[in-house]
Amino acid sequence: MGGLIFGYDIGISGGVTSMDSFLVRFFPSVYRQKNMDKSTNEYCQYDSQILTLFTSSLYLAALLSSLVASTMTRKFGRRNSMLIGGILFFAGALLNGFAHAIWMLIVGRMLLGFGVGFCNQSVPLYLSEMAPYKYRGSLNVMFQMSITIGILIANVLNYFFAKLGGLGWRLSLGGAMVPALIITVGSFFLPDTPNSMIDRGDNEGARASLEKIRGIKEVDEEFRDLVAASDASKQVERPWKNLLQRKYRPQLTMAVMIPFFQQLTGINVIMFYAPVLFNSIGFKSDASLMSAVITGLVNVIATTVSIYGVDRWGRRALLLEGGIQMLICQIIVAVFIGVKFGTDGNPGMLPIWYAVVVVVFICIYVSGFAWSWGPLGWLVPSEIFPLEIRSAAQSVTVAVNMLFTFVVAQIFVTMLCHLKFGLFIFFAAFVVAMTVFVNFLLPETKGIPIEEMARVWRTHWFWSRFVDHEDDVKTSSVVDTII
Repeated sequence: MGGLIFGYDIGISGGVTSMDSFLVRFFPSVYRQKNMDKSTNEYCQYDSQILTLFTSSLYLAALLSSLVASTMTRKFGRRNSMLIGGILFFAGALLNGFAHAIWMLIVGRMLLGFGVGFCNQSVPLYLSEMAPYKYRGSLNVMFQMSITIGILIANVLNYFFAKLGGLGWRLSLGGAMVPALIITVGSFFLPDTPNSMIDRGDNEGARASLEKIRGIKEVDEEFRDLVAASDASKQVERPWKNLLQRKYRPQLTMAVMIPFFQQLTGINVIMFYAPVLFNSIGFKSDASLMSAVITGLVNVIATTVSIYGVDRWGRRALLLEGGIQMLICQIIVAVFIGVKFGTDGNPGMLPIWYAVVVVVFICIYVSGFAWSWGPLGWLVPSEIFPLEIRSAAQSVTVAVNMLFTFVVAQIFVTMLCHLKFGLFIFFAAFVVAMTVFVNFLLPETKGIPIEEMARVWRTHWFWSRFVDHEDDVKTSSVVDTII
């Protein structure tokens, strides 16, 4: 549900902003620009900073709340952080569903953002700490799978609700109350993670919880590892300040660069604004919403590849293959749109086969992201941090993710208006950079217990110079074998 509410909001925003009934009520100038002003360049018909603020304000709020969530998650547990997130998201969806003024939309979006910040900070940590290390990758990818399902559900609902006129956009926005209510109620029944319970002094409860989730009584070795990691973390009084220490330089770099690159792949241009984008490149309203449904379905199906392969093929292989696939598709889409639309945005009569080709390559691009940078952008940061800085470092990851999600969401339609088909080339340049980054600087973390992750950096050709060998609490022949 934590992933579903995030994905639902990503998918619902672009569809709602392409509904004429929504635009007439809240953004009449955009409606006139889109439907009545024939002089408007097709690339520029949605160019409104206030309209994009409706979408992007959520991510600015999520950025701010993720920093608060770090302290809450550490002091009160992962489960309670999810509970707070669900309550805030429910309140935001309720306000949006009954909005009759722009300020209600913006306040509702901010409440949704606060909820997303809490959930995105706590859910990946919860999954990484609960999962057996052999299956940590696959189980954590389920978070991304839920995001993609949320996007698909939103796109399907947008397609049908768009036919209901003024009631449609209210049902789309208010529909977020359903998953928010489920995660809120469900949080009362979830156990907290053993790591979090030990961190708060409940060793007896943590051991009982560990025995239950592992299904065995012989958990002495893992329990000792958790207690040792917790004892070490309690020596750290200022985790935010400690993030800046030289020995945590590799983790901090990944906490910043991975979410930065994830958003600069350009995926949110597709996911936020799929209906807007398809409408701008010649599809009619119904066709653009259906195209968004198709890309959403591809997103869900392709994520299953990552669930299957992340603990078999490793993180690096998927990230590298996905980067290359996205790069090729972005270049092809840029060429096709550029040839037909040029710089004036007037395609004339757009052949059906031409539009189909554009959709096909966008779908191939989405699939490349869905089994690589989509799920692994959340998985890798959540599994590489030592316990003493884990909550703070995860907040950095979420904050950077939300910051650049906000930036991309806010400037996309303006960039589309000015860069036109060159927008795809702009994002392709970042795909090249991130693929090079992974190839040289990201070590493989497949199959390594989360408490032993420090050894990965010690043996890396570049990061080993930053890590003090004596800081490692223990060694492991398992890690030696994997590396």
